[in-house]
Amino acid sequence: MTTTRSTPGANRALWLSTVAFTVCFAVWTIFAIIGVRIQENLGLNETEFGLLVGTPILTGSLSRILLGIWTDQYGGRVVYVLTMLSAAAATFLLSLATTYPWMLVAALGVGLAGGSFAVGIAYVSKWFPPEKQGTALGIFGAGNVGAAVTKFVAPFVLVAFGWQMVAVAWASVLAITAIVFWLATDDDPEIKARRARNEKPRSLLAQLEPLRHQQVWRFSLYYFFVFGGFVALALWLPRYMIGVYKLDIETAGMLAALYSIPASLFRAYGGHLSDRYGARTVMYWTFGVSLVCLLMLSYPQTDYVIHGIKGPISFSTQMNLIPFVVTIFVLGFFMSLGKAAVYKYIPVYYGNNVGSVGGLVGMIGGLGGFVLPLAFGIMADLTSIWTSCFMLLFLIVAVSLAWMHFSIRHMEQRAAGDVLAKLPPLAELEHAHSHEEHGPHHGLIEDWRPEDETFWETTGRRIARRNLWISVPALLLAFAVWMVWSVVVAKLPAIGFTYSTDQLFWLAALPGLSGATFRIFYSFMVPIFGGRLWTALTTASLLIPAFGIGYAVQNPDTPYLLFLILALLCGFGGGNFASSMANISFFFPKKEKGNALALNAGLGNLGVSVVQFVVPLVITAGVFGVVGGEPQTTSEGTRLWLQNAGFIWVPFLLVTTVAAWIGMNDIASAKASFSEQAVIFQRKHNWIMCWLYTGTFGSFIGYSAGFPLLAKTQFPEVNSLPLVFLGPLVGALSRAATGWIADRWGGGRVTIWVFTVMIAAVAGVLFFLGIKDQPNAFWGFFAMFLLLFFATGVGNASTFQMIPAIMRKEVGRLMPGLSAAEQTRHADKESAAIIGFTSAVAAYGAFFIPKAYGSSIAATGGPELALWGFLGFYATCIAVTWWFYTRRGGLLHDIERGGPSDSGTRRKTAEAGKPAEVVPVPAGVSR
Repeated sequence: MTTTRSTPGANRALWLSTVAFTVCFAVWTIFAIIGVRIQENLGLNETEFGLLVGTPILTGSLSRILLGIWTDQYGGRVVYVLTMLSAAAATFLLSLATTYPWMLVAALGVGLAGGSFAVGIAYVSKWFPPEKQGTALGIFGAGNVGAAVTKFVAPFVLVAFGWQMVAVAWASVLAITAIVFWLATDDDPEIKARRARNEKPRSLLAQLEPLRHQQVWRFSLYYFFVFGGFVALALWLPRYMIGVYKLDIETAGMLAALYSIPASLFRAYGGHLSDRYGARTVMYWTFGVSLVCLLMLSYPQTDYVIHGIKGPISFSTQMNLIPFVVTIFVLGFFMSLGKAAVYKYIPVYYGNNVGSVGGLVGMIGGLGGFVLPLAFGIMADLTSIWTSCFMLLFLIVAVSLAWMHFSIRHMEQRAAGDVLAKLPPLAELEHAHSHEEHGPHHGLIEDWRPEDETFWETTGRRIARRNLWISVPALLLAFAVWMVWSVVVAKLPAIGFTYSTDQLFWLAALPGLSGATFRIFYSFMVPIFGGRLWTALTTASLLIPAFGIGYAVQNPDTPYLLFLILALLCGFGGGNFASSMANISFFFPKKEKGNALALNAGLGNLGVSVVQFVVPLVITAGVFGVVGGEPQTTSEGTRLWLQNAGFIWVPFLLVTTVAAWIGMNDIASAKASFSEQAVIFQRKHNWIMCWLYTGTFGSFIGYSAGFPLLAKTQFPEVNSLPLVFLGPLVGALSRAATGWIADRWGGGRVTIWVFTVMIAAVAGVLFFLGIKDQPNAFWGFFAMFLLLFFATGVGNASTFQMIPAIMRKEVGRLMPGLSAAEQTRHADKESAAIIGFTSAVAAYGAFFIPKAYGSSIAATGGPELALWGFLGFYATCIAVTWWFYTRRGGLLHDIERGGPSDSGTRRKTAEAGKPAEVVPVPAGVSR
């Protein structure tokens, strides 16, 4: 930008540009009114109507980037006038069209009126300095009120003279406006200065260069909603209100204007707020309020029947016309603020490329005005739900808000510490970080030094422990919801659900599949969203499957597909482990990190036992009274409240969510570089340990998921459900209690013993299944599974005890040039990454083991084939452990055979002339 203050003629240029844009916008949205009559005359369906309404929006959008660039090159005055005259000619020709294809062709030309926005933005911005551009561009953008002008006036012209006269009148006004604009305005100061210097305009490629920045495309997504959504609703609302509320076209147009007016006029106020408080703050308010409004608008009319004490109680939910108009008024108001805020960003960041960047952002926003009406029509045709249009907008806002928060969080991480004071003096950055303006962010810790002994003793320990003791119940509940299907599926046949055994095992297995997959993604979420926000969100997300299960199991006619979806959603609980462990690891110093992670993981694991102990109790009584619903009568004549298996967790989830939001903290400096950790994918031992840990933890979580149903199907005469919680309980406790064994004798050797015991235990299970008709066979079967669970717990500790020892030796071999301290740092970093990745891979055991049971029973009539497969897998684990680690010449042989004092993760540092350094790995870090 060459202008540093407003120049003479700036106000005239602003107001004439705004008037011209108002007329252009009135022409651009002309189909919002005349399109309804054209639909009636030609018999168009909703999709064809959406295409007709959206076609001008397409042209107006695609033309914006070129019109913006031409404005920078040749000046806004001449480009503005030529654009208006071209659009006026196309609008007049529209009145002569008689068929749908020719109307589409004319609509393409009408769309040029929308392209005028990019011209006006670039033209007006050159007249004003940066501190006034937000307000000036907000005033210009208020020309969106042209949509309201069309809705107010066009219906009366249409009823009196026909839709063709609307097109003729609008074309005439636009042509006159173009002529007045040419005569009353002047070229902008920048184009005059360039001509005085005989300087050529910058090339097209130079103008397009900023478009490679991701930030530009992020701004474009914001504008896709605030402007594209505005245009789409401005076009769609008359049709919506005619269809939903049975209004006539005049009334619908008038009421739709109540949306268009605030979504236009208040854009100027949005520019003022962006200048004063920063664009970021305005965007947060825009997205937050829009989410609430769209959630209310999305809910379709629904009829309910409650079976009350004195008979059915019927009622329905519907947003009546008055609340609807009020809600869209509020939505339009905040969208207008957002439109101004987006264009506050552009001159600040891209002052020399307002035309191209503003053109691209405007193009994407305009494309929203084309794509969304078409999508609204298609969704209405496919779903027959009028409110589906608001559902789509809700999804777009949610994605936009998440991306914006991700970007801000990333910037805050980079700005932590001393860098914070060096941020550039941009309005949106100053107000986002200024304590004087906003005060400290609740829950955000900008100064966190756990390795500083003084800080830790005086401040850090108290904060870290508070976060840990809130994280523990959150993780326990996550495991409980993750494994709830392991109990529920065993009771479904008794209350009338006629699912096959294989279908039931699918339900038990799917939470394991989704939970393991979620873990991979959840591992990266804490540095993005912050531990406080992410813990609260993920804990609250468990309410969805908890409520869903509670309602679904009450009706035997519930589709199996719905149960599959609920089972997948329970995987939210499985994913929580990865983010919970990552979050807690940031709070503690190295000397206490192992114990903290042990408590978090070990007590969280107890959720598996808790669910298998609690659910069989609560489903036998009406814990929630009439609110919880009626009981189901089983095939044996007893009563069950199976819905309590879901509902019982709801109050605890609510309390824990609130506790996480109020009591936990975010650490500004907490960050994890994926590129630094990605080196583990090149380490063969990462993949080997994935194989071994799948054998231990994968077995633990898989047996936990499948044990209740397996016991029920193989020993139906035994009421095993009250006992099955003992298996996961033994596995969880043995992991925490036996870590010293691996420290004493070496993880590799203990892992071989573990798999040997697991083979023997599986053989015992096979034996007792073979004689399951004999008295007391169940107790032998049960004892063998307890032995299996015990062995998996020991193996969870021993396999993870191996990882730091392996990586310290491997890093020393791969990076011999590094100092001992640097080798240790690299080894610890890679060990942590491998621990996280192997925990995600091993969690797939929660899917494969129950699914293997189901497939085996479906194919052979019994689970024996699956168990033989597990036995063979454990044999390969023994071979792999021996070959790579414990045989003479194996990686850990010298460490583990050096005697008790050298076992575990002892590292020799003879080159430094120091005694060997013992680096113990707490048993609780097993996962």
